[in-house]
Amino acid sequence: MLTIEPAQEVIPASQKEVYAFLSDMNNLQQLMPEQVVNWKSDADACSYTIKGMADISMRVVQREPESKIFIKSDGKGPFPFSLTFDVIPEGGSSKASLKFEGDVPMMLSFMVEKPLKNFFGLLVSNLAKKFS
Repeated sequence: MLTIEPAQEVIPASQKEVYAFLSDMNNLQQLMPEQVVNWKSDADACSYTIKGMADISMRVVQREPESKIFIKSDGKGPFPFSLTFDVIPEGGSSKASLKFEGDVPMMLSFMVEKPLKNFFGLLVSNLAKKFS
């Protein structure tokens, strides 16, 4: 099991605003890097292609109002994975974090760990920029 947890980011928006944004899968496209193409989504699921790498699909499986969103891979992808977004209040702002857990084969984990760390770190960073 490969686990990646990029650093938390302070988001200059309320917990409620950040949670509302993250809980709608349509909005995640705004956080993605340019290498993500063929985006399709609705409020609960999305699919996309990372150029030269893989087709991915994922679905929200649980929401804890204003605090957590649990997402799981949904058939497409090189391995099963889950993502958990946590949104924590901090004064008038909030903190957001992301946890990735993937059933990545041992031989593949050495090749994908660094790119995945960069990818998920970028998502959290782009979330902070979105509300700046």
